[in-house]
Amino acid sequence: MTFGFAPPTAASSTTPTASANRLARILEPAEWAAARIPLLGNPREVVTGLHARHRPVPGTAVIAVLDHQERLSASASFGFRSACADGWEFRNALLARLRRVVPHDLRRRVPVRTAVLLYCRDGDERWTEEDGAWMWGLRDACTLHGLRCGAYITLTSGGWQVLGEGRGGRHPHSASPPLDLAEAVADAPAAPRSVSGAAEPLRRTAAR
Repeated sequence: MTFGFAPPTAASSTTPTASANRLARILEPAEWAAARIPLLGNPREVVTGLHARHRPVPGTAVIAVLDHQERLSASASFGFRSACADGWEFRNALLARLRRVVPHDLRRRVPVRTAVLLYCRDGDERWTEEDGAWMWGLRDACTLHGLRCGAYITLTSGGWQVLGEGRGGRHPHSASPPLDLAEAVADAPAAPRSVSGAAEPLRRTAAR
């Protein structure tokens, strides 16, 4: 398994102490691969469905909760840009959305639902420190909400990619015109029926 690395941005520079703390909240690709994140059975179906539901543009994160059969239980999208990639900030943002769209599973001895994160961003498919911070944030948010940590997916101009798995595709990509939800479901028959609603900047969907 190989990864490319994008150069750090100037915005990531900060004081030595703050930088050390921030870097401790970033997962390197090798650490993510070693975590044995469960594989998605049909990543293209998941990506296509989330893209149709939330229509992400660069700077948009989509957090989705899947049941044990990989059916969508709930999802939320939100815009999030930070001058400095910090997993702690990303964890808090993800946890806030999870708490709004799905009850926690902390009483269960073993998690039965899985959270996956789709992040639409500029740049290419190579891993960045921002990706590492989202990975850390996703893993920690799942622990605090009683969920299993699932895939981290990037959506860039070149297409989509499940980081750590080596699986991806050219469509959809960050500039793709959004599919109609009915069209996306027809293209992926196993996708669940869903309803959606807007609440402030948060877009939510929940399977029936």
